[in-house]
Amino acid sequence: MALKFDLPDILPVFPLTGALLLPRARLPLHIFEPRYLAMLDDALKTPGRLIGMVQPCGAKERLHQIGCAGRVSQFSETEDGRYMITLSGISRFRILNEIEGFTPYRRCQVSWQGFSRDLGPEEQDERFDRPEFLNALCNYFTQRGLETDWETLEGADDEFLINSLSMLLDLDPEDKQALLEAPCLCTRRETLVTLIEYALRGGDAEEPIQ
Repeated sequence: MALKFDLPDILPVFPLTGALLLPRARLPLHIFEPRYLAMLDDALKTPGRLIGMVQPCGAKERLHQIGCAGRVSQFSETEDGRYMITLSGISRFRILNEIEGFTPYRRCQVSWQGFSRDLGPEEQDERFDRPEFLNALCNYFTQRGLETDWETLEGADDEFLINSLSMLLDLDPEDKQALLEAPCLCTRRETLVTLIEYALRGGDAEEPIQ
């Protein structure tokens, strides 16, 4: 992925439990709190239009160390001043420390090292057994009374399929974090399969994996 802007050392962050953004994926968000409206306004004034999605960790004020930055690629304003936006995932980052300042939203000094794969081409999963995976997924959906467009899933590229399910399935926040931190698509798929199989065995789908 060729960027037309430099990745910044300081990033505005949006802490949101259970929200997962992955590189080359898209996350729709509804922005209405004044502090995040201010964050959006400031982000739109920068070349990259980047916002960092990160999950709170433990105590509410703490943040997980790894998040994912998204570029504001779409936005529309409602009549009452709220925004519907779409973040397009650019790259994961590691939080080095939080910046104290006068902005109503949180900002962090971040490092992009170790995530060069995120800025490369779409990943492939050479060991992906798609029929077996879709069979397990079908059982998972049936067990929960869910419906989906199976034709679209069957025709989706590996990365789009695995990342979309990682973002959309109703999983525990810590499991979402494990999917985010997976070093490659193959590891993310293996983690996702573990979570689906655990749920199918009757385990609590919201219990985080270790």
